[in-house]
Amino acid sequence: MTSKTGLGRFVKPPGGAGQPAAQVKPAGSVLPGELPAALASRLSSSAQPAAAEAEHCEFCGAQVPDEHGHVADLEGASLICACRACYLLFTQPNAGRGGRYKAVPDRYCFEDVGALTAAEWDELQIPVGLAFFLRSTRGDPGGSSPRGSTATGELTGFYPSPAGATECQLDLRAWQRLAAEHPMLTAAEPDVEAVLLTKSADQVEYFLVPIDVCYELAGRMRLHWRGFDGGEEARASIAAFLASVRSRARAFEPIGQEA
Repeated sequence: MTSKTGLGRFVKPPGGAGQPAAQVKPAGSVLPGELPAALASRLSSSAQPAAAEAEHCEFCGAQVPDEHGHVADLEGASLICACRACYLLFTQPNAGRGGRYKAVPDRYCFEDVGALTAAEWDELQIPVGLAFFLRSTRGDPGGSSPRGSTATGELTGFYPSPAGATECQLDLRAWQRLAAEHPMLTAAEPDVEAVLLTKSADQVEYFLVPIDVCYELAGRMRLHWRGFDGGEEARASIAAFLASVRSRARAFEPIGQEA
């Protein structure tokens, strides 16, 4: 293995299971560790490729492949690398210290009927062409968000930026109106899944994705962004990221109708 091919390319893992890494906050930025629950841990600020090294489960110490599962530490606001056995342990409800740990699902979905229109996108007033939205069951009692404390269960929007992930204002009434027509917008499991929206000149796309995918997206931006507009490397990285999401996504089926 000459370099990491998984999430480790874009982030530095926490120092140990359930122990969030120390964070350095660039002026005016919002680090993922400050977001509600599962988007956490420190993003790499280095533009250099990660050094080749084996990754290990942060629960039991077993070596894991580059593509491995993650567990959200809802109290420590971090993502934890896990071997398959430890990952499966935390797929059970309330596993581990009263539900502190929660396995991040490997679910990628798209809604193939009644896609969002450009006019509906405009209703959301998203300031950029790429954003993700999530809910937390733990809230943000420390008030580290630019808007102060994030209430438990509140929908929060973020878009990737050169500094990491930046919180954006969201018209919740518009979101609720659109959710009535597009049920996948409210289908993400709190803390561990998110809705990813992207708009190009041709179309609006949206996906239900694991939360670590958004973590990777923010990391890509920090690693590759150059200059005012990001540069060719950042655009190519985002295009590759979206292509990967599309290739994994399956048609969304509401709970109770899934095969």
